Amino acid sequence: MTTIRLPDGTVREFEAAPDGLAVAAAIGKRLAKDAVAVRVDGELKDLSVTLADGAQIEIVTRDSEEALELLRHDAAHVLAEAVKELYPDTQVTIGPVIDEGFYYDFARESPFTPEDLERIEERMREIVDRDEKVEREVWAREAAIDFFEAQGEHYKAEIIADLPPDEEITLYRQGDFVDLCRGPHLPSTGRLGKAFKLMSVAGAYWRGDSRNAMLQRIYGTAWASDKDLRKYLHRLQEAERRDHRRLGREMGLFHLQEEAAGSVFWHPHGWTLYRACESYMRERLEQAGYVEVRTPQLVDRSLWEASGHWEKFRENMYVAQSGDETVFALKPMNCPCHVQLFRQGVKSYRDLPLRMAEFGSCHRHEPSGALHGLMRVRAFTQDDAHIFCTEDQIDSESKAFCDLLSSVYHDFGFDDVTIKFSDRPAVRAGSDAVWDHAEAALRHAVEAAGIPYVMNPGDGAFYGPKLDFVLRDAIGREWQCGTLQVDFVLPERLDAHYIGEDGAKHRPVMLHRAILGSFERFIANLIEHYAGRLPLWLAPVQLVVATVVSDANDYAREVLAAARTRGLRAELDLRNETINYKVREHSHRKVPAILAVGPKEVADSSVSVRRLGSKHSRTLSLDEALDALGDEVARRATTDSANADQAA
Repeated sequence: MTTIRLPDGTVREFEAAPDGLAVAAAIGKRLAKDAVAVRVDGELKDLSVTLADGAQIEIVTRDSEEALELLRHDAAHVLAEAVKELYPDTQVTIGPVIDEGFYYDFARESPFTPEDLERIEERMREIVDRDEKVEREVWAREAAIDFFEAQGEHYKAEIIADLPPDEEITLYRQGDFVDLCRGPHLPSTGRLGKAFKLMSVAGAYWRGDSRNAMLQRIYGTAWASDKDLRKYLHRLQEAERRDHRRLGREMGLFHLQEEAAGSVFWHPHGWTLYRACESYMRERLEQAGYVEVRTPQLVDRSLWEASGHWEKFRENMYVAQSGDETVFALKPMNCPCHVQLFRQGVKSYRDLPLRMAEFGSCHRHEPSGALHGLMRVRAFTQDDAHIFCTEDQIDSESKAFCDLLSSVYHDFGFDDVTIKFSDRPAVRAGSDAVWDHAEAALRHAVEAAGIPYVMNPGDGAFYGPKLDFVLRDAIGREWQCGTLQVDFVLPERLDAHYIGEDGAKHRPVMLHRAILGSFERFIANLIEHYAGRLPLWLAPVQLVVATVVSDANDYAREVLAAARTRGLRAELDLRNETINYKVREHSHRKVPAILAVGPKEVADSSVSVRRLGSKHSRTLSLDEALDALGDEVARRATTDSANADQAA
């Protein structure tokens, strides 16, 4: 008899050693139908694996997160099979799972066309209909190399030859198609379903090395159901509609150009938005007891060597050499400079915590292919700060920071926030004992504050563990913005100390923290979150005074002056155009409020208020309208602009 243990603690007995599918069938027909893999003693395996006596198992069904990755993995293999059937001279290389989909790289002289993608996708559906059994096979290394070489699959042969000598070589067969893979896989191609779509083709170097051959990469997406696929495709359409690069042009906010790749040319309206964010953050930091500082852009390499950044980040740093051969680097971050400020003069335990903030301008060399509008730039500004404190203050400072961060995100309209705890990376500074201490301190701080988090193993900063704060935007995308990092390493390396109650020198703890992250990236997030319809308090132009007839020009100027006197960012439109034309144009620019004035408004000292997204306007006295708009700005209301006419 073979005994199998299930997650709920029950035990099943079988006369002969069963596979995963047999166990699922014994439990129920529905489970067997939904099963895609089996977890055996914690390891994910094919359903066809023979289970040993006493195995602890869990049947994985297609509605689980693990199954989604498996579906995408199989979709990549079905893609490769389809390509080989349609274009036999094509070589297959690698096809991994990625976020929200998969890709496969192919070596082929002729470029794939959009028509080719349609044809390949149709063949993939045929392969699903065939319901080909997917079988795992273990091969001898040389036999596998010879097999692929004989088929003209030289890339596959090269991959196998480069695998570690002791690694088991496993191939998967589905129909006449055989591919190198560690697995696991679905039991058959029919289990994949048809909720997939091929998205695009791009170039990719073999093994990511520009010295190697250029391949063609076909991207696709796959989901557990047609409903999920439709939701994803709708989300892509929404993302395109909200693209901050397009909206930035339409709203006249910024532009980028090759002569300054990765650096932003802020236009007047864009810079107004930037300064609104900066002024808000400065106000919140002052209220929270931070002192603002400014540190140099160019710093001698010796400081970066002492801090450890030179070894870690040298390839991403911009370096300049002076006439006396002194080597400087444009700062990629502010941390070492803030330690230098802390070291000036004698610090006492009474001076702690010292919360030091800087809107620090930083530069990092990003590959040209990675640059993406405001999201990924080379020159950026961080809302950076470092809290120098004692160990006893870590808990209270961490909680205070998290409270501040939550409040700031709420004001900007982000209330769905996930916190990830990232522990020690493989390459790091400091001993294991120091890391044990830092991780325990950060974990104690977040748990003492009652803050829920999920683990993100191995993704800590090179000097300490961290919390990453991930925002979810209006269409469900996640963006990592804020961070809190506990650092015992830099104060030691850069010799920072304070005088304790005992009169002796002690090392401060350094809490690295940011809320927005980079202003550029956060502003891109704001634009896309609101689809350009920024809340009134953030909008670069909060209102436009537009005339219906030229006889109202003088009154329109009075309305403009009154609005600006109240601190509202207002513009004037006296053009000889119809009011409908003006409304359409300013709505396209995403101006939140249009105050139209004509003969009636002149006579009544009133304005006709039309809010962005509304088809209706309301006539109010000038004071009523400006009071309502001013109150909305003061409250930092994030009411959707489509409904904001109700607030006026």
